[in-house]
Amino acid sequence: MEEILYLGIPENKTFEETIQKVVNQCFQTEQIQDSKLIITITLTTPEEIQKLNQTYRGIDKATDVLSFPMFEREELTQKIKEHKWNNEDILGDIIISIEQVKAQAIEYGHSFERELSYMVVHGFYHLMGYDHMTEEEKSEMRKKEDQILTTLGVTREKKADTNE
Repeated sequence: MEEILYLGIPENKTFEETIQKVVNQCFQTEQIQDSKLIITITLTTPEEIQKLNQTYRGIDKATDVLSFPMFEREELTQKIKEHKWNNEDILGDIIISIEQVKAQAIEYGHSFERELSYMVVHGFYHLMGYDHMTEEEKSEMRKKEDQILTTLGVTREKKADTNE
C-alpha cells in the first residue's frame, strides 16, 4: 500500500508506524484496501521540499506537504466503483517536510503524531482527487480528513510531545 522513502533525513520507525496506521485507515475508509494501489511517501527537509515546490509548482518556498496524484478524481472513482485494478497502480506521491511537521505541531499545540497523521491524510485526499480551492471543496475535504483522524483517535487536544 505504501512505500516510505527518506530524502535528507534519517530513517525513523516511529514515523513509519504512524504513516502505516494512517494509510491503512484511509484505504479502509475509502474501501480500497483490496486494491493494489501504491502510495509513495517521501519524508524530507524544508530545502528539498522547496526545490520540488519550485520545480513542479513554480513556487520558490518551502511547504509542509506536496501531493502528486496519478489519476483524475472521476477516473479514480470509476476504478473504485468497478474494482478495476491493474497489478500495481500508483495512486501517487506525497512529500512531507518533517521539520515543518514539528514546527506546526508546536504552533498548533498538539502532538507531532497528530500533525504527521494530518499531513498523510491531507496528502492522501489530494491523491484521491480532493482539493480545497473553494470553501465547498475545503469543507468536503476537511470532513473526510477529520473522519480518519477521529477514527484513529488522533485529536487536536493532545499537547506537543517529543515523539520525533
